[in-house]
Amino acid sequence: MAKASRKKIQTPVVAMIEFSRSRDIPFNRIRLSDSNVREIGVEDGLDELTHDIDRREDLVMGLNVRAVLDADGNETGDFETPAGGRRFRAISRLVEAGRFPVDGLVPCLVKKANAKTSAIDDSLAENTVRLALHPLDQFKAFKRMIDDGITREEIADAYRTTPRYVTQRLRLASVSPALRELYAGDEMTLAMLEAFTVNPDHARQEQVWERITGSWQKEPWQIRRMLTETTVPSADKRALFVGLEAYEAAGGPVLRDLFSDDDGGWLEDVGLLDRLVTEKLHMLADELASHGWKWIEAAVELPYGYANGLRKIGSVSQELTEEERAGREALRKEYDDLEAAYSDADELPDEVDQRFSEIEAALAGFENRPAIFEPDEVARAGVFLTINRDGELVVDRGYVRPEDEAPLVIDGEDSGSEGDDPEFVDGTESFQRTAISIGGQPVDVEEEDDGVIKLLPERLVGQLTAHRTLALQQALAENAHVAMTALLHRMVMERYSYSAPTGCLEISVRHRYLASQGSDLAESPSAKAIDERYEAWKTDIPSDEGALWDWIADLDDASRMALLAHCVSYGVNALYERPNDHSAAGPSQHSLVRRLAGADRLARATGLDMVVDAGWRPTVANYLGIVTKAHILAAVREGAGDRAASLIEHLKKGDMATQAERLLADTGWLPEPLRTPHLEGDAVSAETHGEDEALPEFLIGDDADAADEGEDHHLVAAE
Repeated sequence: MAKASRKKIQTPVVAMIEFSRSRDIPFNRIRLSDSNVREIGVEDGLDELTHDIDRREDLVMGLNVRAVLDADGNETGDFETPAGGRRFRAISRLVEAGRFPVDGLVPCLVKKANAKTSAIDDSLAENTVRLALHPLDQFKAFKRMIDDGITREEIADAYRTTPRYVTQRLRLASVSPALRELYAGDEMTLAMLEAFTVNPDHARQEQVWERITGSWQKEPWQIRRMLTETTVPSADKRALFVGLEAYEAAGGPVLRDLFSDDDGGWLEDVGLLDRLVTEKLHMLADELASHGWKWIEAAVELPYGYANGLRKIGSVSQELTEEERAGREALRKEYDDLEAAYSDADELPDEVDQRFSEIEAALAGFENRPAIFEPDEVARAGVFLTINRDGELVVDRGYVRPEDEAPLVIDGEDSGSEGDDPEFVDGTESFQRTAISIGGQPVDVEEEDDGVIKLLPERLVGQLTAHRTLALQQALAENAHVAMTALLHRMVMERYSYSAPTGCLEISVRHRYLASQGSDLAESPSAKAIDERYEAWKTDIPSDEGALWDWIADLDDASRMALLAHCVSYGVNALYERPNDHSAAGPSQHSLVRRLAGADRLARATGLDMVVDAGWRPTVANYLGIVTKAHILAAVREGAGDRAASLIEHLKKGDMATQAERLLADTGWLPEPLRTPHLEGDAVSAETHGEDEALPEFLIGDDADAADEGEDHHLVAAE
């Protein structure tokens, strides 16, 4: 049998690359090559490059040079650089400045004599085959340099920029890593990434991105608006009135946009801002009260027609003295002289323009003299305080309410006696305390203990019902059966009722944020349980819409019911808000009645106990320090007994509130807005729909008492 022939397989030989060698060459032996392709803008950016080489005292990249040959093809010892012309020019500047010797050694890559590419090819390649650094890499590099101890100013000086630019880059590096990765993958623009720096909360940034991912509305201004929707802009008149410095000094956080020319920012703690506004209005009202006004009503926004039905008292302007008249005439003459002297000038000198402004301001002061009112009229009249759009205080003095008008004199006889005059008691003159209200709320004063239980402050009822809203959300989330009943009840009412009520269950399932209803809400057991449950579900729920459908479909019944209860619970709103049937500033009374009735229904169905389930206790901060002494004593009397109340009834309000907190600590006492009524049926039935409806009894004041006190109560009522 013949043997098969074998052929030897030849392995192809691959030519190996041999790089050019580097060496140091005296600078005076190097010249620019005519082959350098960069001819336009050769001086652009040269200042920055020279500065960078100077500060480093070194080159990051050497010159690319070729040997200069003589006519016979021999090396002359000189070199030309076709690639590296900008570096060559920068070194030339350093030589001229005496920062580098003319014969100093320069690191160079010397092109091989047998190079396959031409000098023009090398120059074109160096200027074309390059990739600019991604901006995200620059952000990270700045951050690493800062971490290494280099200051913003040093980085700005090194890269010929400003500290603000460096700060902006660092802020970009602080955006959520997930969003930075999206930017790195070109899924968002740099302008969009800049917009996300407004709010440092990574979770909030990612939440906003999820909301806009499937939308065509992805403009940077929309991102900023969504990230700051629960804040107050620094241009808001409340912020201007208080002042940004005062707000920050009180510990208020500010969100700032480093990528905007106006970086005043947004005030994040709205509750703190409102408190500072109230305190400043109170201080200014106290100053006015010293003038003897009967009442002062202050508000950030006064309602339209606030003075309707009130009489405006007359006033006279304070007369000028002879000296003041002379001063006014001198200013007028100076103004006329300046105007005549510069009548033909196209533009006034700065000092003359400044003087015109000073004279105009001084003359305006003479014209706008303080108004003088009759003391008797002041004693029965009041003042309105508000804030204009520029954050400036507006004082509107001298209004008399009909009930404060002087009594009529019939047939020359007084209708009353000296003892009927509020200025006299037992024939002696008494002090009239100015009644101050801010935002519709009477300012707390150490009231006389007359035993009358007056209306609860409206803000307090809002805070208490905010606690109840969270507790109801938590109770409903833990009772899937009730959640399903509530959901079906809402849907059936919408389908079969003539006009379905909204009640307290806002079934669109949007999270009801309660940022302005008290600083202690976040630490309540209900809030913590809601947050923990949200995070627990979040770890399991897929982000993809299709995957989410399949995931829900595969859940067991218990898990589906638990998830349903969790989602439905976010629709609970049992918050008391001032009813307003004439604007969008608040719910109508009809809506508020049904909301509170629905809250009672849910509370009964879930068996909510604000003490046991929500851990609420009356404290100085959340109730006792806000209400009147009569409320405090009524609470102690009801919760701890008459003897306990008698022990503290002689104390001042602050001490009384502190002792009441101790006495009520373990009694389980609750103020009326937090109690769960155990009544047969609902507070509002379907038959009453469309008729005049009333709020619960604890929100209705005693008209007779209010009339006796001579106060206009717009608030919520006593227990």
